[in-house]
Amino acid sequence: MIILAQFVVILFGIFIISVGVLMLLNPEKALATLQKAGSTNLINYAEITIRLIPAIAFVIYSPYSRFPEVLKLFGWFMIVTSLVLYFVPRKYHYAYSMKWAGILKPVQVRLISPLAFIFGAAIIYSAL
Repeated sequence: MIILAQFVVILFGIFIISVGVLMLLNPEKALATLQKAGSTNLINYAEITIRLIPAIAFVIYSPYSRFPEVLKLFGWFMIVTSLVLYFVPRKYHYAYSMKWAGILKPVQVRLISPLAFIFGAAIIYSAL
């Protein structure tokens, strides 16, 4: 179970770095993806449920990581916010994602993409 949790944490770090690559190379597509968050019941609840997988892995693997308290706190934060999102009406989740997709411009998405690289690398580093 611990090795599986470590693998999921590392995969999540790779996923975050991949999102950073998308933000850097194709910010319009990144914004279009953000616009889809919460757009349908399937997307909304699939997104929330899939988000729980790395969250649980963070909590399980945290005692074995380089930063146990940070991973544990982050995992529980993701779990709690995911559970809250199950009860927030989908239209509010969708409106929130649309609001940010309208505020952020492609150049801003490119400028913040290094944060995804740093965050993803930090997640991977914490799990190795």
